[in-house]
Amino acid sequence: MQPAVPLETLDALLQQRHSCRAFENEPVPRDTILHILQTAQRTASWCNAQPWQVHIVSGAPLAALITELTQRAHSGAKPSPELDWPQAYLGVYQQRRRECGWALYQAVGVQAGDRAASKRQGLENFRCFGAPHLAVVTSEAALGTYGVMDCGAWVSNFMLAATAAGVASIAQAALASWPDVLRRHLTIPEDRRVVCGISFGWEDTGHPANHYRTTRAPLEEVVHWCDSDEQGTF
Repeated sequence: MQPAVPLETLDALLQQRHSCRAFENEPVPRDTILHILQTAQRTASWCNAQPWQVHIVSGAPLAALITELTQRAHSGAKPSPELDWPQAYLGVYQQRRRECGWALYQAVGVQAGDRAASKRQGLENFRCFGAPHLAVVTSEAALGTYGVMDCGAWVSNFMLAATAAGVASIAQAALASWPDVLRRHLTIPEDRRVVCGISFGWEDTGHPANHYRTTRAPLEEVVHWCDSDEQGTF
């Protein structure tokens, strides 16, 4: 049976999507944002719970939020996220993380060992890389891990929908570093947990931070076949 939407369409979107780290100032029209949100709302979830709730922050409220987040980051305060961050990146995961980081540093001209420059680049997270919009994603606390998994699926679909609309984005765990700041600015209920932020807007195509792409592991590293005598081979 011929699929309603060719697989090549999804593949093209996945190939095109990337984490944008420099944005234009011009805001995205509200109708475009609504279309992206309506598309992402079709995300599958356990028992159709749809645990995600999203605050879209723009304009003066975003500027105020960025100011306080940046001040907190400059203060050297220890992050206190509501969801556990990775305990460690080991083996191949550490290798992939380093490759991603060094590719970014090379793109923006940060030299090995230049801690001041790397810190400045890291602080760009808290100014949302200059994006005109921020989506703060929260999950129902009582749904635990499965609620967070559902939110992760929503984040992925939001970014793909944005890509289809010509809008760039980047998902950021760093923006969940200090939930008290987000709660104060956005009035997030106590029964919800901050998952992440998504900065989005029009891409600054001339910025060097947007001129590199991450790689993906080959299938033989991540897929295990369990259906024949040739298990694990391609």
